[in-house]
Formats: sequence, structure tokens, C-alpha cells
Amino acid sequence: MRSLYAKIVLWSLIVLALSGSAFVLISSPMLSHGRPGLGTRMNSFLFEQIVTTYEASGPEGLKVVLDRADRVIGGERHLADARSRDLISGEDLSGQFQKIREWGVPNQVDGRHMSARASADGRYRMLTLGGPAVDAANSVPYYLVVMAAVALLSWLLASRIVSPLRKVATIMDKFGSGDLNARVQHRRHDEIGSLGDSFNQMADRLRTLLVAERRLLQDVSHELRSPLARLSFAARLARTAPDRDAAIDRIKAEIDRLTELVSSLIEVTRAEGDPTERRQEVIDINRLLERVVGDCQLDAQSKQCRISYTSHSSLACPGNEELLHRALENITRNAIRYAPSGTDVEIELCVSGSEAAVKVRDYGPGVPEEKLARIFDPFFRVEASRDSTEGGVGLGLAIARRAVNVHGGTLTAENANPGLLVVMRIPFSTPNAGSGLAKTEMEKSRI
Repeated sequence: MRSLYAKIVLWSLIVLALSGSAFVLISSPMLSHGRPGLGTRMNSFLFEQIVTTYEASGPEGLKVVLDRADRVIGGERHLADARSRDLISGEDLSGQFQKIREWGVPNQVDGRHMSARASADGRYRMLTLGGPAVDAANSVPYYLVVMAAVALLSWLLASRIVSPLRKVATIMDKFGSGDLNARVQHRRHDEIGSLGDSFNQMADRLRTLLVAERRLLQDVSHELRSPLARLSFAARLARTAPDRDAAIDRIKAEIDRLTELVSSLIEVTRAEGDPTERRQEVIDINRLLERVVGDCQLDAQSKQCRISYTSHSSLACPGNEELLHRALENITRNAIRYAPSGTDVEIELCVSGSEAAVKVRDYGPGVPEEKLARIFDPFFRVEASRDSTEGGVGLGLAIARRAVNVHGGTLTAENANPGLLVVMRIPFSTPNAGSGLAKTEMEKSRI
């Protein structure tokens, strides 16, 4: 049997049947031999009191005590002599006594509870007649009601357990069929809820990996087509060109561009890869920015511009230092690439609510307003002012945005008139109060 639902119901019914059988086996002897009223010792004590009353007060006193006992305890009692004759009415009760199979214990006779006792000297006998005997068969309807209730509860229990599992299985089938957005929706806090949460986490990781892989394939197929065509043309041209050195230089330039493109594609894919494989640590943003400024000095020197770095606080945030370093470096190099000679590329670190805000501004031509929202898209270039002739393959800001998104932050851009202002916000752990204003000016003279 492969159905968990059927297994739960079956085992519940088996337990119910065994419990019902045990109950019947235990209750049947009690119903057959038990009787309402007093126990054996109490009946013996009552018998002695009745005999004593009769000997002391005669039939009148006997009638009073028997009426009181019948009224309080229930049933009907008769005291007889050794010949089984009723001491009050004189009725012969021998026929009744003969029906008793075992004296001193309850018996069922003619559908009633009956018992008989004799005094130690044999002079007196007491006959006790109880109410109708309880037949175990009369209790069958009650048993059936209880069993039906338990069966209903077992069915509800099985449904409560199996229905969510079936929903999880359905969502898994949808996800396996290509619906990468399929997730388990639940409000449970038990093991089934944990199963749904585990699947959702797994689905998120798989979706991230699959989307990154698909995007990489699309980007590669889109961006490699033109460079490969140019490289093929340059190779054919090199065979017939009079200036072979120039042709070879062109081939090398295309190879270098392809190398840069492939490296950038791998980097942008790695930036949004499986988060479980990235090393998490506490990052000193101020120290990280100082490293980035130092790494970008040669670029600033070649563009005859300066890097101005200002820090208003010492901040720390959890994340992957290498990813954030790459993001900040790409943003800074992008600003340097379009900064006019003799201007500053301004970098500022400050606190914005519960986030560390890094602002990078250049004084270049900026970006048309209608294209601002797209500058973080892979391979997007602004033809007028930030085109491919300036270098790069249009992946620097895309890599930065994906690295920032991985850390739960945001990356935005706006025109500063003049120039472009890029703001990166990353949630931080704790700002170090009292660090004061730290300002570092790093400048390079024009070349």
C-alpha cells in the first residue's frame, strides 16, 4: 500500500477494532456478574444487621429495616427461615432459592440480578432481587456510535496530514515542469510547514542558478556573435592585407575584447550564483572603500582626474567582501571613465537610516533621463555620451547591481547636473559611534 492517507486510515481502524474488542471482552464479565448496589462485604454486614433487627424487634422491626434498605440501596430483599419461608409474609421462597446457582455472589436469573446468603448457624436466609440484568448485546449500538466517531476523527486526521503533503507534491510537480515561481503557501508551524519552507528555500536557490545560467547563455549568444564575426573577417583579411602587422594588431584587439567579455559574463553570473556558496563576514566599509580608491588611482591618473573620498562614519555590514569590492570598483571605474580631465570623482560614505550609503559622483555628461532606469541592464550603453568607444562591454554596472542585490541592498542612479550620481545602499550591523569625521583626499596631478 503506497498511499499514506490509506495507511493512516487503515491503522486507525485497526486500533479502533482492537480497542473495541478489548472493551467488549473486559466489560462482558462485568456486565454478566456485576450488579448495582453494595459489594460483598457490605452485603454481609447488611445481612447481619437485618438478622439482629429481626431477633430484637420481630417481624415489625424486620419490615421497617428491609423497606429502608430497599429504598436507599435499591432492589428487593426477603429474610427467610431455614425452610425458605418468608419471616414477614410466610411465603415459601424455596423455588427462588433453588434458582440460585452460586450463593454469596450475584447471579442472573430470568433476566434479573439475584443473590442468596445464609447465616453461619443456618437459621436464616436472605434473598436479594435486583433490577433487570444488563445484556452486553444492548450496548452494541453505543459501541457502534463510538466506533463511528473515532473513524470520523481518524479520517479527519488523515486528511489533515495528507492534504498538505499532496499540495506540496503538486507544487513540486509544477516547479519540475518549468514553473520556477511555484512556491508552497501555508500557515503551518509543524513538520509539514518546515517541509514547505525547505522546498521554498531550495526552489529559490534553484531558480537563482537556473535564471543565471539562462541569462548567461542568452548574453553569450547575443554578445559573442558580432566580435566573432569581426575576428573571422580580420583573420581572412590578414591573409591578403599588405600590412600584416596592422591586421594582427586588430585580431589581438578583438581577442582582448572577447577575453574581457567572457570574463565579465562569468563574473556577472557568479555574482548572482548560489548564496550558500558565498563566504559571509563582517566588512569594514570604510577600509573597503580605501582599498577601492587605491586600486583605481592608475585609472584616475590616466584620465587626468582626481578621486576625493569622504567618510562620515565607520560602518560595518555583513556580506561577502570580494563581491562588494568588485561592485564598488566597477562603479568607481565607470565614473572615472566619463569624468572630464581636471575634475573630481567624489566618493562619500554616510549613514542613511539603517543602511550604509556610498555615493559616487562624476562631473561628466550624465545620462538622458529616459535611459537612467536601464543603465544597470547587462550590455546597455548610452550611445550619445557613454558608448562602447569609451571601452567596456556594458556589464560593469550590471555586475555591481547584482552584487548589491545579493546583499539585500539597492543601487540607484540620478543626474547630478553636471555628472551622474550613483548611490549604493547596504544594510549595516552597527555604526561605530564617536568615530568622528574621517576625510581622506587622494589626488593625482594631470598628465
